[in-house]
Amino acid sequence: MTLVQDRLLRCQGSWTMPDIAPVEQALRGSFWTQHGALVLETSDIHAFDTGGAVVLQRFLTEARRGGCEVTIQGLRSEYAQLLSLVASNWGAIATDPPVRPNRGVRLELWIRDRFADMVRALAFVGESVVASLRVFVAPSQVRWRTCLQSLRVDGVNALPITGLLTFLIGVVIAYQGAEQLRKFGTNIFIVDLVGISLLREIAPLIVAILVAGRSGSAYAAQIGTMKVTEELDAVKTFGLSPIDLLVLPRVVALIVAVPLLTAYADVLGVFGGMLIASNQLNVSFTAFLSRFDEAVALRHFLIGIGKAPFFAAIIALVGCYQGLQIRGGVDDVGRQTTISVVQSIFLVIIFDAICSILLSWWDL
Repeated sequence: MTLVQDRLLRCQGSWTMPDIAPVEQALRGSFWTQHGALVLETSDIHAFDTGGAVVLQRFLTEARRGGCEVTIQGLRSEYAQLLSLVASNWGAIATDPPVRPNRGVRLELWIRDRFADMVRALAFVGESVVASLRVFVAPSQVRWRTCLQSLRVDGVNALPITGLLTFLIGVVIAYQGAEQLRKFGTNIFIVDLVGISLLREIAPLIVAILVAGRSGSAYAAQIGTMKVTEELDAVKTFGLSPIDLLVLPRVVALIVAVPLLTAYADVLGVFGGMLIASNQLNVSFTAFLSRFDEAVALRHFLIGIGKAPFFAAIIALVGCYQGLQIRGGVDDVGRQTTISVVQSIFLVIIFDAICSILLSWWDL
């Protein structure tokens, strides 16, 4: 609270952060003339912290800038020391807040950031391709033990969840199709529906999404944690390449594991559809398999299996790349792990859509 008596401004009360808003408002509303003198009587201030010191120093600066000579009386020694400390660092405290750029500038900055991200991603892919070519020339350079470990973790350990999910997907497809086929008396065509959709599109895509959420996120978290704990710096100090040590074994293992998981998912998905066809449409196992051999061409299976290695490469490269992009601490690890899963699934679906369009043009 402030009172003005002639050229005396009496300051009193608490000048701390919780109470600083009314104090600052009262100071701004006080009347003082330029090119004059003003005395601040501060003996009645019973609480004073850094917030109060900043407000008082701002008032002193504005008043003296306007030509008013200000004198402070009665300020306690500890308060005066705090005010002196704020005044000595006023240049850093009183910097103007950053001006937010307009929309055009923000859009330009966003485009530059995305372009820089794309350049870094392409550089990483280029380094990985070059390292892969070196491996083809000298396979002994591959860390096969790491590959086998990744194959066990990302392939063998993924069999239960992959098999269960694709089995249920086959059940759902067959059950929903049975409701419609029964109306037209075309029960046998459940084989075409289940076989072609699962082998060609659904099984490879479901496996890729599961692997992206399970293995791609693990790659980003593992490599990111190694970067946060400076293990990658130690690797580079020993003259080892993180691409050769961490990325290539995971890519190789996933390229081997995903096609095998896809074939496994095909079998269980078709088996789930076969059970529903037998129970709901009275299509026996023998009739189902006979129709399957006639209606489902080998190319559908080969197309699904052929897309799996590309899905695996996308997932592994995105997971490892996002792990290497981590700059901060544990929070950054979680954020980049989430980004790796989202980007992997997005790119897998985009690649699958492009393949579907091209195969349609080629009548495959």
